[in-house]
Amino acid sequence: MAAVETWAAAPPDLRELLALASDLAREAAQVHERGMRSALRVETKSSPTDLVSQIDEAAERLIVERLREIRPDDALLAEEGSLMDGASGVRWVIDPLDGTTNYVYGYPAYAVSIAAEVDGVARVGVVLDSSSGRLYQAIDGCGAACDGESIRAREHADLSTALLATGFSYTAAQRERQGAALAAMLGRIRDIRRGGTAALDLCHVAAGHVDGYWELDLSPWDHAAGAVIAREAGARVLLPAPAHGRGPAVVAASAALMPALLDLLHEGGVLL
Repeated sequence: MAAVETWAAAPPDLRELLALASDLAREAAQVHERGMRSALRVETKSSPTDLVSQIDEAAERLIVERLREIRPDDALLAEEGSLMDGASGVRWVIDPLDGTTNYVYGYPAYAVSIAAEVDGVARVGVVLDSSSGRLYQAIDGCGAACDGESIRAREHADLSTALLATGFSYTAAQRERQGAALAAMLGRIRDIRRGGTAALDLCHVAAGHVDGYWELDLSPWDHAAGAVIAREAGARVLLPAPAHGRGPAVVAASAALMPALLDLLHEGGVLL
């Protein structure tokens, strides 16, 4: 079923937010595409492995400037430092280039992620995989889609045959802990995938490309949009307390798989 059939019943204000977020994501993806043909200026942020480029900054600048023109009363929070208070009750949570390391290396997994919160609740999520052109969208209560077609998370309950995704911290000591935990868990699942972008990992749960996902040390812009999409595709998305590193953790899976996945993460020392 085309998602537009279910979105027709959504409140008009949410449909407007979805349309704007989708347009902004497409424009940011064009910045990504043009940047691939230019010389990159790459710097580091929190650690030597935490990269940022002028393309991250250019994409964020474009999104922020457009929002200030179209919706000047909205608040926003974006990864590269843009922060604005608002009076409308709407806040935009933006990652202008999720998967910067992949982008710098030319590895085909990077995206723009835009969520719209209304009165503190994420109601709209848009993630555009600019490496492939796939557009993931969701409206709270009205379903999720990829390229306009409805998507659903896999209802898979058997942890031993579950394909899971995860990501690792930028901090070396934290990565060592995460690697040790993963090594203890690998024999109890089908396999692991590590894509390098939290936004797309959540979308892959939504589309049924993996059965579950967890990650630590994320920021709101990493998971805000992807979480809306995963939930609207039928997955559960939880933010439990981590055993180490920054919190909360992000865990996504079907309702059928979630209890076993949480038990595994507790036993592996990932969660408290």
